Amino acid sequence: MPNETQAADAKKQRSNRMVAGMCIAFVGGMVGMAYAAVPLYAMFCQITGYGGTTQRVEQYSDKILDRTITVRFDANTSGGLPWDFKPVARDVQIKIGETTQIQYVAKNIFDVPTQGRATFNVTPDLAGAYFNKVECFCFTDTTLKPGETLDMPVVFFVDPEIVNVPELKDIKTITLSYTFFPIEGEKPVAAAPKADGETKTINFDGKAGG
Repeated sequence: MPNETQAADAKKQRSNRMVAGMCIAFVGGMVGMAYAAVPLYAMFCQITGYGGTTQRVEQYSDKILDRTITVRFDANTSGGLPWDFKPVARDVQIKIGETTQIQYVAKNIFDVPTQGRATFNVTPDLAGAYFNKVECFCFTDTTLKPGETLDMPVVFFVDPEIVNVPELKDIKTITLSYTFFPIEGEKPVAAAPKADGETKTINFDGKAGG
């Protein structure tokens, strides 16, 4: 029969294994929550408009107020994407609830095809929940050939309910901003002559290679 010391050691080992198992489960749960946090946060933003996230709708507004608001448009590129990207008009003045279409335009100024994907936000942040887009180009993979220009329409309206929000009832201007990023993957290269007649490669980010 095991003596008291052996029994105590066995009990201690079982306790250690239990603690270790609990720690592993806790760490695994935290990792799972971290991965889930990103899509859950994105879903939260889409539903509430938190962080300036606009709303995507399938139908136009059925109510138009006799009150105007100015919507400004901003355009940016990031990550070395070689595009000339801008709105056709810098701003429009519309009635709250009025469905409006505006245009952005993008041109690939590189000598090989390039791909981009746009994200967006609205300022002030609280207005995102009341800025409804019927049609847009956000989160769509877009490929442009060398020198190609593409018109990108956005159809939207400002929800009339915005005038019932205390923090937004006197709002005069909303800014819609898009940023295009290069799509992750192998970066295209273009050949350019060196001074000695050889060639060098120019990477997608504009840096020269050997």
